[in-house]
Amino acid sequence: MVDEAPRIDIDRPSAGRIYDYVLGGTHNYAIDREFAEQQLKEMPQMRVGMVANREFLGRAVRFAVESGIRQFVDIGSGLPTQGNVHEVADEVAPGECRVVYVDNEPVAHAHSQILLEDTADPLRHRAIFGDYFDGPGLWERVLDEGIIDPDEPVCLLIVALLHFMPDGLEPERQLAHYRDLLAPGSLLALTHVSMNPEDEDALGSFGKVSGQYTQRATLPLTQRSREQIAALFGDFELVEPGLVWLPDWRPDAPIQGDSAEANIVGGVARKRGSTRR
Repeated sequence: MVDEAPRIDIDRPSAGRIYDYVLGGTHNYAIDREFAEQQLKEMPQMRVGMVANREFLGRAVRFAVESGIRQFVDIGSGLPTQGNVHEVADEVAPGECRVVYVDNEPVAHAHSQILLEDTADPLRHRAIFGDYFDGPGLWERVLDEGIIDPDEPVCLLIVALLHFMPDGLEPERQLAHYRDLLAPGSLLALTHVSMNPEDEDALGSFGKVSGQYTQRATLPLTQRSREQIAALFGDFELVEPGLVWLPDWRPDAPIQGDSAEANIVGGVARKRGSTRR
C-alpha cells in the first residue's frame, strides 16, 4: 500500500531537513541550510547534540537487540541517514528484526520508502506516513503492516521528537497511550532537549534559537527539565545508566569533552513483566 502524503513544504525550514543537513545529509533545501547555519552561529552546541542523538539511536537499537528485542517502531523517524534502525539491528541479528518507520514529514516518508526499496527486506521493514498524535489510529496502521506482533516485546523509539511539541499539545498523554499498548518486556528509547540550568549562556542561546524555530520553522522547539522528561517514561524501569546526557549513555569509547554540551538527555526503559536482563 502506498501512503498518500501532502506536498513537501519548501517555503519554511523543516526540523527534519535541518537535522539531516547538520548530520551531513543531502535531503534538504537552501532554506533549511540557511536556517541551520544561522542557528549554529547562535548555538554551536546544536551540532554536538544532533550528532550525539544519532549515535545514541544506534547504541539503543543494539542494546535492544542484544536484550532479545526483535521488533522496532520508530515514530518521528526523520530522514534516512547513516545508521538507520533496520541497518543497525540487522548488524546484530541478521535477518531477524522487523521495523516500522513512521513520520509525518512528506520528504522523510518518501525517502524512507526509497531507502527501504533499495536496502531493506520488504517482508520485515516498512515505512508509513503518520503522525504521533494519530493515537490509536496510528498504532492500528502500524499493526496493519503485518510485521509487528503486539503480543511480543517491541522497542518503541521516540527520539528527538517530543521537544518539537509544546506543553499545550500534552504529548505526554499520547505517549502514555503508546506505553499502555506495549507488551511486557518492551523498551522505550527516548531523547529530548534539556538545558543545563546552571549554564546561563546556553540558556540564553537556546531561547533565541527556540524563538526562531517557533517563528520560521515547521515545528516549534521546547526544552524540558530532566524531571519532566523522566516522567515521560511513566512506570517503565530505566536501565542503567538511567536518564543522562546522551554521550554518557553506554558509550562505545571514552567520552571526549563535556557531555552536557549536547544539551539533550536520553534513556531506555523497560516495561515490567519480562524476565530478560
